[in-house]
Amino acid sequence: MNKGTGVGTGPTAAAAAAAAQKQKTMMQRVETDIAVIVDNFTQLVNVARVNDPPVRNSQESFMMEMRAARMVQAADSLLKLVSELKQTAIFSGFASLNDHVEQRTTEFNQQAERTDRMLARIGEEAAASLKELESHYYSSAQRTPDTA
Repeated sequence: MNKGTGVGTGPTAAAAAAAAQKQKTMMQRVETDIAVIVDNFTQLVNVARVNDPPVRNSQESFMMEMRAARMVQAADSLLKLVSELKQTAIFSGFASLNDHVEQRTTEFNQQAERTDRMLARIGEEAAASLKELESHYYSSAQRTPDTA
């Protein structure tokens, strides 16, 4: 229950370092995939020029297909990355929600302990006051012997 103390510092720091490394890796993937798409699109546009020799046109056609396939692969990689990011967001949302629930549980347990202590103190004060009232009642001159 002492999650707020220094006990959870190690795993939290390790998780933060792992998250930073994962973010760096994902950013590198994004940059690489976008560079591949841009490069292949540029090459595709350059090859798309129409030339007269039939052999050259078939070579250019093959190069265009190859560049288009590479662009599709890079776009597919980006889509997989987006899916991975969505899953990470969902699962980190659950982790954060669990952390919040644990924190609130700890707070409520502490509040329950404070309330129990306060109720015990009030009970002790009430018992002391009742003893004092009984003492005054039994030692009172107004008391009649029939009510005892």
